[in-house]
Amino acid sequence: MKYVEFDSARPLDLVLLGRVAIDFNPAYNEQVKEEFKPLKKVHMFEKFVGGSPANIAVGVTRHGMKAGFLGKVSDDQFGDFVTEYFAEQGIDTSHITRCTGGEKLGLTFTEMLSPKESSILMYRNCIADLQLHVDDIDEEYIKSAKAILISGTALAESPSREAAIKAVMLAKKNDTKIIFDIDYREYNWKNSDEISIYYSIVAKEADIIMGSREEFDLTEKLIRPGMRDEESAAFWQGYHAKIVVIKHGMKGSTAYTCDGQSFSIKPFPVEARKGFGGGDGYGSGFLYGLYQGWEVIDCLEFGSAEASMMVRSNNCSDSLPGPEEVHAFIKEEKEKFGEMIARV
Repeated sequence: MKYVEFDSARPLDLVLLGRVAIDFNPAYNEQVKEEFKPLKKVHMFEKFVGGSPANIAVGVTRHGMKAGFLGKVSDDQFGDFVTEYFAEQGIDTSHITRCTGGEKLGLTFTEMLSPKESSILMYRNCIADLQLHVDDIDEEYIKSAKAILISGTALAESPSREAAIKAVMLAKKNDTKIIFDIDYREYNWKNSDEISIYYSIVAKEADIIMGSREEFDLTEKLIRPGMRDEESAAFWQGYHAKIVVIKHGMKGSTAYTCDGQSFSIKPFPVEARKGFGGGDGYGSGFLYGLYQGWEVIDCLEFGSAEASMMVRSNNCSDSLPGPEEVHAFIKEEKEKFGEMIARV
């Protein structure tokens, strides 16, 4: 059953709004292999485009979807790096604009201590992505997209939060579907009340909401704290949500649909390189399946497979797979572990 109908006449499948950053990961390639160690011991890094909505933009494009990006980048060579990388991937960059006040793209240095122990060191002072302004939001651009994805990080500060809310308002006005990826990053926020205020504004308008249990708890703090997953799903479906996806890390995730059904999935077993980046692969794969009109459980399986592929990779963007690679991975895993390896 199709829970969300996308307007096939619109040229863009998805416009993503929010954070783009530069990731510096310990080098791990044919020439240099920085093994698991503290960040202070790492000598060589590899540079990648990062940031959850940026990675999802790359991921869905690898699956043949047409994506555009609404964001702000620094007016320097790192800004060039992002826009040129997006253009090479086939992502529309016409609505990525440059900062004029000297703001810089965020820099993320990743620490990989073991397959299960990872952390990040962020440089986000005077940050470029949160300079997105209401004047940067073009109604015609939003009208040209089947859906818009709002990253919760964009709601952390003004002027970005007003820009994101304007985009949501224009999407509702023009029947552009709204996907809310809660995407909580603690380092962006001043207090938990602000989180609940701004997350709930977008969640009430969204057709699809994706987040961890912690992220839903933060969203619901000022509304109805302490809800279980089923209660959270029903609550947001009482507004506009057709699909609510709640993730529990290595324990798996469940999609709740507006007809009262639920579908659950577990991660595929892999030898991990890092403990992050899987969520962006998950989002890319899950959304691709929805656009293809698949059953929800198949969307979840595809997304979970892509997430597992990404945690074994040394980056969160370059290694995002195409659909053939994901299908091959699923086939290989099922041959090894059994047909129901991921399905609950």
